[in-house]
Amino acid sequence: MNLEITGKVAQLGQRATGEGRNGVWVKQELILDTEEQYPKKVCLMCWGDKADEVKSFKIGERIKASINIESREYNGKWFTDVKVWKFERDVQSTPATAAVQEAPYVAPATAETFEDDLPF
Repeated sequence: MNLEITGKVAQLGQRATGEGRNGVWVKQELILDTEEQYPKKVCLMCWGDKADEVKSFKIGERIKASINIESREYNGKWFTDVKVWKFERDVQSTPATAAVQEAPYVAPATAETFEDDLPF
């Protein structure tokens, strides 16, 4: 499942480090504001080198994150993580959300010239 989410960095969340059976780990939360008709805040979890990359982001910077969504059960409750595996910085608006600019209308040239006495 390849999912992507695009938005602006709203804030950098908590950063945590620890040591597990596979060695030292680091994770960083990144809060993203989506750019939909009804924007939503999404907390992305960034692990390892992605956690270090997050430190360089600025509030308001536009990014696109490739994500995986994973849920797990603990003591009868379910928890869901949105984990980032790739970032793209300074992405442009997608055609669906970008304002379309049209060229101004220019009347075709004709052999006859009409005088226009309209005030507008």
